[in-house]
Amino acid sequence: MTTDRSFASTAERAEAYRRRVLHESDKALASLDDPRAAQAAVLADLLATNGETAFGREHGLAGMRDAADYRRATPIRGHEEFRPWLERVHAGEQRVLTSEEPAAFFASSGTTGGEKSIPVTAGFLSRCFLPFYFAGFAQLVRHHPGLLSRDDAVLNLWQDPHSPTGRTSGGRPHLGPSQLDFAKAGEELAVGLGNRAPWSRLPDELADAGPWERAYLRLRQAAEHDVRGVIAINPAIAAALPHQLGHWWPRLVQEIRDGTVGGKPLRSPAPERAAELERAADRRGTLRPADVWPRLELLLTWNTYVSRLYLPALRDDYGAGLRVRPAPIGSSEGPLAVPVPDRSTGGALMVSGCLYEFIPADEPIEPWSDTLEPHELSQGQEYHVVVSHVGGLYRCAVRDIVKVLGFAGSTPLVEYSCRAGLVSVAGERVRESHVLRAVAAASGTTGLAARNVMYRALPDGAAGHEAAVAFPVPPSEFETRAFRAAFDEELCHEAPGYASARRSGALAEPLVHAVAVEAFWEEWRRKVEEGERPTRVKDRVFRDDPAAWARVLVGSGGREAGVG
Repeated sequence: MTTDRSFASTAERAEAYRRRVLHESDKALASLDDPRAAQAAVLADLLATNGETAFGREHGLAGMRDAADYRRATPIRGHEEFRPWLERVHAGEQRVLTSEEPAAFFASSGTTGGEKSIPVTAGFLSRCFLPFYFAGFAQLVRHHPGLLSRDDAVLNLWQDPHSPTGRTSGGRPHLGPSQLDFAKAGEELAVGLGNRAPWSRLPDELADAGPWERAYLRLRQAAEHDVRGVIAINPAIAAALPHQLGHWWPRLVQEIRDGTVGGKPLRSPAPERAAELERAADRRGTLRPADVWPRLELLLTWNTYVSRLYLPALRDDYGAGLRVRPAPIGSSEGPLAVPVPDRSTGGALMVSGCLYEFIPADEPIEPWSDTLEPHELSQGQEYHVVVSHVGGLYRCAVRDIVKVLGFAGSTPLVEYSCRAGLVSVAGERVRESHVLRAVAAASGTTGLAARNVMYRALPDGAAGHEAAVAFPVPPSEFETRAFRAAFDEELCHEAPGYASARRSGALAEPLVHAVAVEAFWEEWRRKVEEGERPTRVKDRVFRDDPAAWARVLVGSGGREAGVG
């Protein structure tokens, strides 16, 4: 890793950041015309770097000539199947998955409930992660250059490098990508926008606060600054912010008036600012981001999946001048896609950083599944993603599904579509993306604006499904029945197996429960209050947890759900 020099001023650092972001963006964009050459270079680097590791020797990586050799010798695995090698790494064995020793491990909750542990090496950061990370902010730099001029211009709700982190059994840091402290890693220029703001590091006497209180303490301090942009990445955080301000505003106003933070006298009293916010809250009965920061111009976030239902409604909360721009797409396993000019959603595959393979979403993921290379994908289709990179992942099925929007050069433009997984009790094989598109279409047909949804097979073994759909205004029983009929029809259109099961009578018409929007906010809040970092509390369509269903069906206001 390189060590960045010190910068004489914020302006000098901002200019260096701008140049680095645009440099990495230009490099990534230059690779899009010939993705096959870019992918061949990534594979050659992986084989040369890690061929003599324990994993490399077992699979013959050093002697491989091309991608065909690699696919023939290396089965597709889920993260759980890498666990035996990871346990050896954690026990102190060297050169197991990577030739370089991991400095840390990225964490993320797995689909099976196990905690993921992704090696983070210097080579992975410099040749894979950091080029993606910088290139992912090119649209911010190009269209919102003023956000670079002040340390307090951006409220970064995604990164929190000063929050408490875990350790692996071998004692190395085990943390989310949003917790990585680039300054400590020698990459000062990579410190995220907003992470030098006064609220980015809590005072020592408050540093042990849990995730829920940390969120309040950061907002409390940011409320006294002219924030112009919000970085959320995870859109559930963006959706929660208006609810948090509505919940906390009396405490926040009082602390601004008193000059306290978390009850401690850490700032100068600001009675005029407190009065201004109190008047705004009194006018509306709540406090919105637009009231606290009237010059907001940018929300950077993933704007697909469930967020397509609720992001449009957030504009009133965030202000008329807001632009919602797509965030870079990736996971703990590695980079996936970076936004490109003139695209309001999705991004181009980061073909210069990772080796990508794809399996059609309708097919199961098997160890020796036939896979497609990026240039072989078809527009409009959905695919499972399989990733390899120099950081020690080899044909790892990341359990994400993407949809191809088109092409930039010869490289696919993709958007996150859904998590892998099916609801299927009679051979219908319904995916989350099927449900989301059917909900959106039923909203358009009926005029009932759905804002969120969770979905499952009926828990009593009956041959049917049920959906809890959040509406901002409670629909009548007649409207709920109309929505159910439209949703059923649209789901037949989206999922051929569902249509067949419905026609044969093997599957009953779905139940639709109309619930309050606040019910989903309360679920988010509960998880963060219980100690989950906000970045990990994500939207999920398919949920089987009976307790969560019981809470959501009642809703935050105690209103019984209307059942179709």
